[in-house]
Amino acid sequence: MNAVKIAYKPVGLTLGILSGVLAERLFRRAWRLIDDEEETPGATDEDRSWQAVLLAAALQGAILAGVRAAVDRAGATATRRVTGTWPG
Repeated sequence: MNAVKIAYKPVGLTLGILSGVLAERLFRRAWRLIDDEEETPGATDEDRSWQAVLLAAALQGAILAGVRAAVDRAGATATRRVTGTWPG
């Protein structure tokens, strides 16, 4: 493992945490456009329908995956610009 890959590990970890926070905020905003309820439905929410629970889970997963991919790709691209080496 080269030095750039080792040096990128803490950066990648930090970016992963930040992307999770950003994705959660985006999901909550998107959910408010779909449903009037302030709370997003959880899998064990007895008062929410199957459709609401499954839609919320699918939307949350899609947003998380998209945001993480965008943030990871931006971090790798920035690392290449700075060091000349792709971190992955």
